[in-house]
Amino acid sequence: MNILLTGANGQVGFELQRQLCLLGEVSAPTRQALDLANPQAVSQWLEQHQPDLIVNAAAYTAVDKAEEEPELARRLNAELPSQLADYAVRQGITLVHYSTDYVYPGNGETRWQEESPTGPLSVYGQTKLEGDQAVQASGCEHLIFRTSWVYSARSNNFMKTMLRLGRERDALTIVNDQIGAPTPARLIAQVTQMALAKRMAAGIYHLAPRGETSWHGFACDIFQQAKAQGLEMAVDHARVSGIPSSEYPTPASRPLNSRLCLKKLESVLDIQLPHWQSQLALTLSEHLAS
Repeated sequence: MNILLTGANGQVGFELQRQLCLLGEVSAPTRQALDLANPQAVSQWLEQHQPDLIVNAAAYTAVDKAEEEPELARRLNAELPSQLADYAVRQGITLVHYSTDYVYPGNGETRWQEESPTGPLSVYGQTKLEGDQAVQASGCEHLIFRTSWVYSARSNNFMKTMLRLGRERDALTIVNDQIGAPTPARLIAQVTQMALAKRMAAGIYHLAPRGETSWHGFACDIFQQAKAQGLEMAVDHARVSGIPSSEYPTPASRPLNSRLCLKKLESVLDIQLPHWQSQLALTLSEHLAS
C-alpha cells in the first residue's frame, strides 16, 4: 500500500512515519518537493503518485499568528483537507485527518463529546473546524482524530520550553485555568496505526490520554519528573506560580475547558488509553536519551 503522509516534519508527522511503515510504503514529501499551500501542486502530486491512503498531519498550528494570517491558516487547515478529501472520494480511498479541541467553545467543565456543539474562539479553531466539516461533507471514508495539547520529544513545544526555562530561571508564572490533557505525538501515531490496522469505522474520534491538568500543573510535573530523572533544574517548585488567563493576554483566545471524552475511541478499539502523567514520563525519557 502506498501511503501519502503530509506534515512529516511536524511532531505528529515524525511519529507517524515510524508507525505507518508497518502498513505500507510511506511517501512523505518535503515542503520543497510538495508545496501544500499551492492547490495545483497538490493536485499534480496526487495524480502522479496516486496514493492508496492519505494521512494528513499537515496544519497551520501557530495559534496566535493565525490571527494575522487567516488566509494561509484557512488554506492549510480547511482547503487542503477538503482537497485531499475530494481526491479520496474519487479514488475510493481513506483519509486520516487530525483536528483539535479548539473547535469547541471551551466553556464549562464537562468533557466534550464528538457530537458536542462546536464554537471556536480563534481563527485557528475556526479553520480547523472548517477542515473537519469539509472532510465529513465530501463523503470519503475518513478518520478524524481530535486531540489536545500536543507535545513530543522533538520540535518546539511546551515540555521543551519548560525544560529550558526551568534550567534558566528559579521562578515562573504559568496559566492555571485552562484544563486539558497533554498528548504526546507518539500516542497519536500509535493509535492511528491501530485504528487503520483494525479498519475502524469512519467518523470523528477524540484521542488524548486519560486524566486532566492545567498548564501550570503540567509544568510542575515536567519539573518534578525531570529532577527525578537526574536533570539539574534551577527552578524552585514553590516559586512556580499559577495565574488566570486574563492575566496573560494573547492575540488568540484559548478554550478554558479542553477536556475530551474518550469513551468512543476506547470502546471501538477495545483499549484503555494511558494516563497523561505516564506518557509524560515516557516522552521525557525519550527526550533526555536523544
